[in-house]
Amino acid sequence: QVQLVESGGGSVQAGGSLRLSCAASGNTYSTYCMGWFRQAPGKEREGVAAMASGDGRTYYADSVKGRGTISQDNAKSTLYLQMNNLKPEDTALYYCAYEPLGCTVLSRRYEYHFWGQGTQVTVSS
Repeated sequence: QVQLVESGGGSVQAGGSLRLSCAASGNTYSTYCMGWFRQAPGKEREGVAAMASGDGRTYYADSVKGRGTISQDNAKSTLYLQMNNLKPEDTALYYCAYEPLGCTVLSRRYEYHFWGQGTQVTVSS
């Protein structure tokens, strides 16, 4: 089992920044993929950014390219998502996801077995 705890969400004005954090604990693996997904009311959960530990692949949704940066601190087993120039359309519940042994398609939510509870991001215009 892997436990994921997100933090860092909040309410900001358009143009502001937030850094989301996801602390992983439990039976983590040396090869894995981790990512951030978000779900706005009435919409499907979508991939925002993700990374694979084995081959270094990264994924960014077109909507966040140039504004979002995914990174990790291996020593702290923590995944981060830095989001800049936030827009009202970024408003959503942001989830951290983890899949042991890696993913074929980083953006596909069905690849991930472990999920956090989510952290709310609200961007006002």
